[in-house]
Amino acid sequence: MIRSRPLLIAAVTSLVLAGCGSGGDTAKQPAKTELKLYNDKGAWSKYFDQMGALSKQQIGLSMKPVGYTDEPTYQAFIKASFRTDVKPDLFTWTTGGRLAEIVAQKQVAETTTLWQEAIKSGDLSEDLAKYYTVGGKQYCVPLNAAYWGMFYNKKLFDKHGLKPPATWDELITIADTLKKNGVPAFYHTSVLFSFVWFEQLLAGTDPDLYDRLSTGQAKYTDPGVVEVMKRWKSMIDAGYFNNPGDKTDPGDVLKTSKAAMVSFGTWFNTSMTQRDLKAGADYGFFVIPNVNAALPKTSMIFESGPLCSLAKAPDPAASMKYLKWWVGADAQQKWSTARGDVSANPKVPIADEAIAEVSKAASGGEYRLVNRYFEATPPPVLTAALDGFGAFVVKPDTYEKVLADIQVAADEYWSTHKTGN
Repeated sequence: MIRSRPLLIAAVTSLVLAGCGSGGDTAKQPAKTELKLYNDKGAWSKYFDQMGALSKQQIGLSMKPVGYTDEPTYQAFIKASFRTDVKPDLFTWTTGGRLAEIVAQKQVAETTTLWQEAIKSGDLSEDLAKYYTVGGKQYCVPLNAAYWGMFYNKKLFDKHGLKPPATWDELITIADTLKKNGVPAFYHTSVLFSFVWFEQLLAGTDPDLYDRLSTGQAKYTDPGVVEVMKRWKSMIDAGYFNNPGDKTDPGDVLKTSKAAMVSFGTWFNTSMTQRDLKAGADYGFFVIPNVNAALPKTSMIFESGPLCSLAKAPDPAASMKYLKWWVGADAQQKWSTARGDVSANPKVPIADEAIAEVSKAASGGEYRLVNRYFEATPPPVLTAALDGFGAFVVKPDTYEKVLADIQVAADEYWSTHKTGN
């Protein structure tokens, strides 16, 4: 998702100048007929365009996406918009600590009534509401919902006589087979998604420890966390991973066999369909087995990304109208089908059979859903962790220092915040 890191100062400065140049005209403007949706998913522009065309047809309100591919620049823009007259009609964000942070600043429009109506009509589920609840109220609506697992190059698997694993030991056997044939088994990266293997290994070993860590009830230096880092290090040392500094898009990594498997959310299906790859023929998807086979349920990472409106949006009524339409079955059917992903609306069927099966099992309680690390971890701790894990995958011997450094950030954060129950 993240490709480059342009200078943030220039981006923010241009925004501030634009805001100052608006003259602060507070005269009442006519109701909007087109909204701009600022987002950090630049690769999804064509799908947003399709949604904009459909909303114009169905509710007389079109939408134009403004997509970013660099996360720091995007966050800088959104946060700067709180202080200027250049404000997005709609914007994407993350749940968890980052959402709570901007809610506390009173920048986000409340959507409690919208959620109540959508739950009553069956367009949203009560289980999902907790991810959008801050202080007993709801904010934003789901842009997407995703279950995490392993995408794999089916042709590579077929070539080497491999099939999706049922146990962790089987997964490692697959990795050994691929390594012997000169193929890196797994994709990993030293940038934004550096946390992926940490969350998967910890959740699949001790999900209770994972939850305690995210609420300040456990430390990164605790023995269970250290053991997870040792396991991760042993996998790197064994040669199972690609070069973490490789900037190749993970979709191309899988397509070109630079690695046989990529662990991402079901939204990664969009990357596959964008490359004209066919599910079941060119690639497949499986649930990653627990490291600890004794756990009663398989741990599955879950995420839901929000679509939000500012409390002081240019046209609050138009923005709220769009959010209400967005969660409806017609809109979600289009959104889900176009990208080949699951929908937050329970009424919407899923086209991809493997993902549909996983979604049905997950919603039926077969898996233990674990909140994605990016959302579960408080922002200051997350920043330290992303840097630390990014350094670790390049120099695995540094795992003890990495954990100690993250714990420093955790201690500082939890010293002024209440730990979880």
